[in-house]
Amino acid sequence: MRFKTTIISCAALLLCATALQAETIPATGQDNRVEWEVRSNWNIDGTPIDIVHSLDGKMVFILDSQQRVLVYNTNGQLQGRIPVGEGVTAIDIAPQGESLYLINEKAKSFTSVAMSYVHDIDVSGSPFKGKVDAPVTVAVFTDFE
Repeated sequence: MRFKTTIISCAALLLCATALQAETIPATGQDNRVEWEVRSNWNIDGTPIDIVHSLDGKMVFILDSQQRVLVYNTNGQLQGRIPVGEGVTAIDIAPQGESLYLINEKAKSFTSVAMSYVHDIDVSGSPFKGKVDAPVTVAVFTDFE
């Protein structure tokens, strides 16, 4: 009976230590000539392996241990999950998040995935022609001066 109690106590201590470890970063601080301030902190849906942030600061991509890339906005809201192959160990993205790059150590491969994003636009009360629920695609041309 003492052996079971010891195992349960050790497991409880490990869980507490893990929870405390996640909270060990002070909200603000300074060391020598470096200052920091925690801007956001959110729990993710899996164990993180790699992370990349879009250059425009709008999206965060996290590779997790369940062979997925979790796509978050900077408010910590999950936008979607992209399944990836077993063995993917590193990710990167194009500057504006339009492509996802995967390195698979197990398969010794590189994969490029084109991505696009779905945005909801509130059109309630707007005039329309045709079916109310017709799909609409909006093309944005940003390379014009």
